[in-house]
Amino acid sequence: MSKPKTSIFLDSWIMFKRCLLISMRNPEALLMATITPFFLMLLFGTVFGNIADIGDFNYIDFIVPGIIMQSIGTASQHSAMNVATDMTKGIIDRFRSMSISKSAVLIGHTGAGVVRNVISTTVIVDTAFILGFRPQGGFVDWLIVVGLLMLVNITISLLAVLCGLISKTAEGSSGLMFPLFILPFISSGFAPIDTMSGGIRWFAEIQPMTPIIDSIRALTLDLPLGNSLWMALAWCVGIIIVAFAASVQVYKRKLL
Repeated sequence: MSKPKTSIFLDSWIMFKRCLLISMRNPEALLMATITPFFLMLLFGTVFGNIADIGDFNYIDFIVPGIIMQSIGTASQHSAMNVATDMTKGIIDRFRSMSISKSAVLIGHTGAGVVRNVISTTVIVDTAFILGFRPQGGFVDWLIVVGLLMLVNITISLLAVLCGLISKTAEGSSGLMFPLFILPFISSGFAPIDTMSGGIRWFAEIQPMTPIIDSIRALTLDLPLGNSLWMALAWCVGIIIVAFAASVQVYKRKLL
């Protein structure tokens, strides 16, 4: 017999509060997720910004989307580590003996990850303003940016949950998330794609970070969107579906 929907929602809410409480007891995780992108922005904006050729753009304005994506990827490493820790320290065995929806545990970790990522993103945007970020987008543009970033946060948090489930150690799960820190470099995050060459340019054009970054940049700087927003949404929705389905299957298999 399947659990009532109200019970699943309640279980998810309880698991979310538990995971959030664990995060609050580990302030070093959030500190690392905000300090690292801050120094990256400072470094790229003050040092590499003087030699980067991006036309008439202020380099701080140009790199903000890429730094945001890196900050989300960095913060999500701790989601993966928390999931891996739960899977290896025996707490899941306790949950298995209780009448708790299997998906509630995954939803709780995902929700807590989204909260951490939102805090990290907010700190990065505030830091960008201090360093000279001057967006041109209107109110509606910013609403779309917020919605897109929430979708991106959910997407990457689910990927973190999946990495935590398939990893045998907390350290290993963090390593699986490391490509999310690298991918913004091989995208339009820090340099225009047309300045790249060969296979790097091809990879930058087809990977999901590029349309997400292009969409955020276009909306915040009042530039033409093209089809980047639709591509970004398609990537996010597709990854969410695959990551959630895979996470549920892996979680169920490990409970057997």
